[in-house]
Amino acid sequence: MKHDPRGAALAQLVDRECVRRLLTSEQADATLVFVRGECLVVPAAEVDDAHKGLVIARRDELTAQLPEGGLTDQLLETLAHRLDNVVRDLGA
Repeated sequence: MKHDPRGAALAQLVDRECVRRLLTSEQADATLVFVRGECLVVPAAEVDDAHKGLVIARRDELTAQLPEGGLTDQLLETLAHRLDNVVRDLGA
């Protein structure tokens, strides 16, 4: 669990279900964006100029780094933690 500078627990912005939706999406160019506090999986073609800065990851980028084997809860949790850090770095 992450904590703010005062020691209070921070809610996870990207969870493993969000990552699972990205990785299992039927959209060939599935893209994860974070809009108004919510993770959305959309086709890359739907990400307009105003939202390009909100792109967290593209499925093809993530799958290129995945180990052989399949999606486990631990792998999804690890990816969610990594992507949660990306969202926070974007200023969410």
